[in-house]
Amino acid sequence: MANELRFKTARDLFMACPAVSRDMVALPTEQPSIEFCRALLAGRVPEEAITFCAYLLPERAAVWWAHECLSHLTVLLDSRDQELLAIVRDWVSEPESPHHRPEVSKAAAMPPTTPAAWIAVAAGRHGNGSAMEAPALSALPPAARAVSAGVLAGLARVALEDRFSVLSAFVEMGIQMAETEALRQSADAN
Repeated sequence: MANELRFKTARDLFMACPAVSRDMVALPTEQPSIEFCRALLAGRVPEEAITFCAYLLPERAAVWWAHECLSHLTVLLDSRDQELLAIVRDWVSEPESPHHRPEVSKAAAMPPTTPAAWIAVAAGRHGNGSAMEAPALSALPPAARAVSAGVLAGLARVALEDRFSVLSAFVEMGIQMAETEALRQSADAN
């Protein structure tokens, strides 16, 4: 399966996405991406596995993964974050819908001060500006950085005694989604 991923090795990902070097302390290796991600989870800063997943996944899949992670934390989110998650869910279902673009643009223009607001920023960033105009888009962080920030901000709300198990579940979900995306892309290519 690892051979089907967008980035076969951690080094491949770091080479293709230089921004990841600014978001992580870990140095890339020649390990297959999934192995590297699991090593991060077992390492000194397991949160870096979240960041790695955010970059490993294609942008739209990363936004969906973040949505799914935060959907498991709804009791920790306020009503505005839950509204933003609904906007993101609708956008992921139909990213080209003219109905969803204005909602995503408006949500992405808000200061990203909550977990779901970061995910909205990532949705607004996706597709080289399909949801936002170029000047507003250039002020946003890369989608993967916004996804990582949103998931980590949600994770920070989890009780300390539960945090590592939730973090592990999020990373495993990201790995599973990366493998599913690889299979889908492989099937589309054939």
